[in-house]
Amino acid sequence: DVAGNAVATVTFGTPSDTLVIDSVAHVEILALPYPVFNIAASAISFPFRYSDDEWTDLGALTVRQYPDGGRLQNWAQGFVAGYPTDTLSLLKDINAGVGSGITYQAREDEGTQSPDQTLSSGLGSCRDLATLFVEAARSLGFGARVVSGYLHDPTRALLGSADAGSTHAWSEVYLPGAGWVTFDPTNCSVGGMNLIPVAVARDIRQAMPVVGSFIGPADAFLDMSVAVQVSD
Repeated sequence: DVAGNAVATVTFGTPSDTLVIDSVAHVEILALPYPVFNIAASAISFPFRYSDDEWTDLGALTVRQYPDGGRLQNWAQGFVAGYPTDTLSLLKDINAGVGSGITYQAREDEGTQSPDQTLSSGLGSCRDLATLFVEAARSLGFGARVVSGYLHDPTRALLGSADAGSTHAWSEVYLPGAGWVTFDPTNCSVGGMNLIPVAVARDIRQAMPVVGSFIGPADAFLDMSVAVQVSD
């Protein structure tokens, strides 16, 4: 697709009462537990200005996708300690603010909550928390995107862990010099340790693992299950 994600399109020639999608991958994790980000001198302090080329290329990734009456921007501004302030510390504070202020709740409902819904309810799934963080960062002028993939957690201690591996969503912010920096607001973590990205998108709805339609009786759908198995 336009973001460089691999997309497979499947059509079926004969009817069936079952659909199984089996994905197998060999993954080598090289991310450091405590990464050091080489942020350019021009972007160490917030606010800063992206270069003209960066601003053009980031495009819609700097534009909020869920406009509201200003509630989100006011909420995000509450994390700005001063002008100027340390850029990475600001983003870490927002990341921690989302994770500590919103109670994680696995949610099987279709779609993603708007940031206003998440702030109002104080509850959200990983995709809701990722969306809230991305929109908060954008409201302050950052280029940000949502990531869909897997959480590898042999300890089963992290939020969003159903087993050693789980489907997961998190966020990335573009910082000159450092590139795309990973923030997982669900677990208040920074860096890609334990995270396996599969797709990046402007909006989480563009990175749904499986989408489609079917022809058949309206009551044909019975249930769906998703399982992630991890072996060393």
